[in-house]
Amino acid sequence: MAVVWAVSTLTLLVLAGLLPDFQLQSADGDTFTRTALTAAAAAGAFGLLGALVWPLIVRALLLVPALVLGLLVFFLNGSLLLVALWLIPDGRGVADPETAVVVAAVMSAVASATSTALAVRDDDAYRRRLYRLTGRTRPRRPEDAPEQAPGTVFLQLDGVGHHVLRGAVADGLMPTVAGWLDAGHRLTPWRTDWSSQTGASQLGILHGSNEDVPAFRWYEKDTGRLMVSNRPASAVELQRRAVRRTGDGGLLTVDGASRGNLFSGGADQVALVLSVAARRGPRNRSRAGYFAYFSDPANAVRTAGSLAAECLREIGQSTRALLRRQTPRVSRGGTYPFVRAFATVVERDVVVSAVMGDMLAGRTAVYADLVAYDEVAHHSGPHGRDTDQVLRRLDRSIALIATVAEHAPRPYRIVLLSDHGQSPGETFEGAYGLTLKDLVRAGCGLPVPRRVRRTRSGSEARDAARDALRLALHRPVDETGETAKELPARPSEPVVLASGNLGLVSFPDVPHRMTREEIDRRHPALLRTLAHHPGVGFVLVASAEHGSVVLARGGVEVPVAELDDGGPLAVFGPGAAEAVRRTDGFPHVADIMVNSMYDPATGTVHAFEEQIGSHGGLGGEQSHPFLLSPPELSPPVGAGAELVGAEQVHRVLRRWLRECSGPQVPLSSPSSLEISLPIDESESLLPVDRPAAQDKNL
Repeated sequence: MAVVWAVSTLTLLVLAGLLPDFQLQSADGDTFTRTALTAAAAAGAFGLLGALVWPLIVRALLLVPALVLGLLVFFLNGSLLLVALWLIPDGRGVADPETAVVVAAVMSAVASATSTALAVRDDDAYRRRLYRLTGRTRPRRPEDAPEQAPGTVFLQLDGVGHHVLRGAVADGLMPTVAGWLDAGHRLTPWRTDWSSQTGASQLGILHGSNEDVPAFRWYEKDTGRLMVSNRPASAVELQRRAVRRTGDGGLLTVDGASRGNLFSGGADQVALVLSVAARRGPRNRSRAGYFAYFSDPANAVRTAGSLAAECLREIGQSTRALLRRQTPRVSRGGTYPFVRAFATVVERDVVVSAVMGDMLAGRTAVYADLVAYDEVAHHSGPHGRDTDQVLRRLDRSIALIATVAEHAPRPYRIVLLSDHGQSPGETFEGAYGLTLKDLVRAGCGLPVPRRVRRTRSGSEARDAARDALRLALHRPVDETGETAKELPARPSEPVVLASGNLGLVSFPDVPHRMTREEIDRRHPALLRTLAHHPGVGFVLVASAEHGSVVLARGGVEVPVAELDDGGPLAVFGPGAAEAVRRTDGFPHVADIMVNSMYDPATGTVHAFEEQIGSHGGLGGEQSHPFLLSPPELSPPVGAGAELVGAEQVHRVLRRWLRECSGPQVPLSSPSSLEISLPIDESESLLPVDRPAAQDKNL
């Protein structure tokens, strides 16, 4: 403390000499000794305010969005310096508000660098520094961890596929991971479900069930609700359904912590978890991680500076891509630089800090999601200089967590995994000049913009719709010869949703899942338009005659019951047929499921969203994430076996927790189930039919 105080005093003296609007002397001038005493008083006051008042300010601002809080850091720190100068006797400390912001930022950075340098060769000092960084006061006592049973940390590298990880290791981008592989860690690829996205994968991994999650976003006819995996209300409902389905709170119900995830996993300690983000007021535990991190003004200043640097980096990278006319390319303007900076800086720093704190507190199980790569790859593509830089920084975060594990009160097993990969490719609109929604509307004979009518796909779809309608008007009987269900006289427009390269089409005026025969009667050209389009790989639709069928180009029609990994799904690789068959049985599967084309020669797909790195359906790297485990843990699967689906990954992680920390409680405690339920009772939810034994706990 004395050394930091002395260095801070010297810093103030230097800044007072360099900045004309910052004074530490009276108007008549002072001796150097008097000026030094004034600087020491100001440095001491600023340090005390940072230690005592700053945490209160951050806690009061927990309801402020994190991005806004990061931008406010400089101004809040400058305000504290003005207060410190005001406390100096005789009014010798004077600074303009703008100058105060600069001086406070430099002071915090110098103090942080000094304390870190002093701690390099002192394990106790380094440990204390880590405690301050993570907001912890002391580690758990050894007697609190019987026989020093190992804890487990699961780090999810969002969107990093198996192929990308191997390439990053080979190219020297991730030396920490490379060292682990050399030390005997097992790298195991696994295969996602049809819905290869964080909502489905993380729900299955943390809660053991991703049943009835057909995509990232989908329309539910029985409730009239649009479900979107990264909306708090939807995350709450999905977690509640999974808990009801399994009778278990999740992977983290025993002394667990969930950091930066969509779902809590039953953890009692949560930070930046979407399914509890609806909490407001002093009980808002979702934002507790912000307080633990930003309560140290040095961290706040460093993160705010990194935030600004990341915004500038994104602007520079997008400008370079534009000048070089790189293709494929999507728009990266507007608020995207700030969104990227939040994901790659603020979210990363807060989550890593929270994980470090969990280890120093000796928690049994921690699951954290680092989303930086996924966010950048969507707009820059999964391969290239932009994502290489992100992978380097992720490796440094992993190395820091591994270093902190050496100071924890119990040993830790660190497991790396991903929830999906990403497949590159030009967007569907970029390749064909119209969106999936435009194509569906044209196939239905509905109005479309003029630009769509000028495209070949749009023109062909509209012509086919007109021709089919003329034929249908002269067709007296339904081709199946069966009595058809009555459909509404005035059909509503279709709801068209995109989840990466997976599209969903629903007709909200029909309460049941429409069959192929019903769709053909209403829109005779629609299914043929979709199935024959060169940008579409295959279409799944229910059928009154065959149960459900897969349609593809060339008039291919295969009943789902007869699907295998050949035929129209051969290009998508092993397991595609089973993935489609499973999704076909979901209660909320869309009327029409559309998977884009996949070119195995280039590994490309066409996203139905504005993404040149996408995931959500079948095709390429998106379906092949990884699992990296230390040799102390048992192999994920037996020799020659394949790890398939997020639910199977959940069972593997459960087994590893038992190996490290003993039997896991199968049914969560009331406190962990509590956060699975919404706080706002006005939120419309499906009725719950649960066993009476669970009513008391809920």
